[in-house]
Amino acid sequence: MVAAVLAGLSLLSLLTCGYLAWGSRRGSAGEAPGNLLGEEPAAGAPRSQPHIIFILADDQGFRDVGYHGSEIRTPTLDKLAAEGVKLENYYVQPMCTPSRSQLITGKYQIHTGLQHSIIRPTQPNCLPLDNVTLPQKLKEVGYSTHMVGKWHLGFYRRECMPTQRGFDSFFGSLLGSGDYYTHFKCDSPGICGYDLYENNNAAWDHDNGIYSTQMYTQKVQQILASHNPRKPIFLYIAYQAVHSPLQAPGRYFEHYRSINNINRRRYAAMLACLDEAINNVTLALRKYGYYENSIIIYSSDNGGQPMAGGSNWPLRGSKGTYWEGGIRAVGFVHSPLLKNKGSVCKELVHITDWFPTLITLAEGQLDEDIQLDGYDVWETISEGRRSPRVDILHNIDPIYTKAKNGSWAAGYGIWNTAIQSAIRVNHWKLLTGNPGYSDWVPPQAFSNAGPNRWHNERVSWSAGKTVWLFNITADPYERVDLSARHPEVVKQLLRRLSQFNKTAVPVRYPPKDPRSNPKLNGGVWGPWFKEDEKKKKSDKSKGANKQKKIKNKKKAN
Repeated sequence: MVAAVLAGLSLLSLLTCGYLAWGSRRGSAGEAPGNLLGEEPAAGAPRSQPHIIFILADDQGFRDVGYHGSEIRTPTLDKLAAEGVKLENYYVQPMCTPSRSQLITGKYQIHTGLQHSIIRPTQPNCLPLDNVTLPQKLKEVGYSTHMVGKWHLGFYRRECMPTQRGFDSFFGSLLGSGDYYTHFKCDSPGICGYDLYENNNAAWDHDNGIYSTQMYTQKVQQILASHNPRKPIFLYIAYQAVHSPLQAPGRYFEHYRSINNINRRRYAAMLACLDEAINNVTLALRKYGYYENSIIIYSSDNGGQPMAGGSNWPLRGSKGTYWEGGIRAVGFVHSPLLKNKGSVCKELVHITDWFPTLITLAEGQLDEDIQLDGYDVWETISEGRRSPRVDILHNIDPIYTKAKNGSWAAGYGIWNTAIQSAIRVNHWKLLTGNPGYSDWVPPQAFSNAGPNRWHNERVSWSAGKTVWLFNITADPYERVDLSARHPEVVKQLLRRLSQFNKTAVPVRYPPKDPRSNPKLNGGVWGPWFKEDEKKKKSDKSKGANKQKKIKNKKKAN
């Protein structure tokens, strides 16, 4: 019977329909400036390299888009997705830094050392400098590369900054969150600073109290207005919304005053503003002559956080967990270049796949010596072909809080089930260790003025449980644990985990550095590690050792 269900589900991936006819609705979430170039330029010589626009939302829940049944209106996202390809078997990582690192390198966390948590503001840590990035590869084949929005891949050294990692320009924040208007962020009491950058310097001149979603959209419009559309551009727009703190301009609340839960109401207003901003980006692409040769990719970086207004219903769990609610994301591709417009893709796609997919589309070269974890999935998305991907390593985190009852015995001598890990192979998903908050949070959980967990659905696991197995294709909501029924499948996936673990690099998660305090850097969050200081100390140490050797030699003589 399961086979019949799976066969029926696979047929849904072949649906196709119409073509784009975008309306002219305008909003104030970054109004387009006057058309400096007149009407859309006439088509010139054929341009084979497409313009690539990657839009990454922050903390958007799986349910929080109109076409997934949300009460929050997202007409722009709904229209773009309906006339493009909806990715309905699309996975990211459960938190900010991991998803961003995998997007920009095409590698799993275990292969960059970022397996654990996120990069904290005070940590001397960043995306390892020996990793080639997506913008670097696109620059090699003539792309102009620009980033607007949230970086969150480390900044303790200048070499870690976006402009040193392949972007021609950067305008945005370095940290994981901050005030949407003042752009200030406190990591802990007394450790506070300003976090808005233009390229390598604090953008004090742009600090006009503008809401970040609108400010970033205006910057995108300026970039598009000043660039020649006959030359390929890569535009990475990493919006701060809808991450906490929950802030939005007042006029976006007008449709959501009936939502009693204050967090959900604020979240809805933030998402409404984001939807309008993306409409204005799309209008700018048309206005300045990019649209017909463009590929727009939209993705959330992880699941929503119910305590901060996000909803992943009917999926289980939330941001920060390896349940489907933490890692299965809203995603779609919109482009005139798609062959099967208006379709739904239910083939397996992961955020690491964008690296090889986009480089190939840009006519770039994938170096043989770069061990990628992503696959080129353009034909899967555009033509409805089978995905080359059959598995996803969601993660192996060796330093996350160990499950108290986990053991090698529980893992059949193959794997220590105290370790937090998760893997998907074909239809099967295995979790070990402590997978995180596991409730289902239905819409009625947001019906009261404050968070109400009485509406949540919970499962009380038997004592000592540290292994779960689900058939995700047949049971996408993770309601039926099959680990006891299929021990051979459990063993097979544990062996696959063990194989992946043999390729892992050491975890990079250093303690905080007191020199990171913005008070020591003009009140700004920014690079604090000086290579010269390290060299001077090293030279001083070498000099001292040399003098010591000379002194000892004299004594010996």
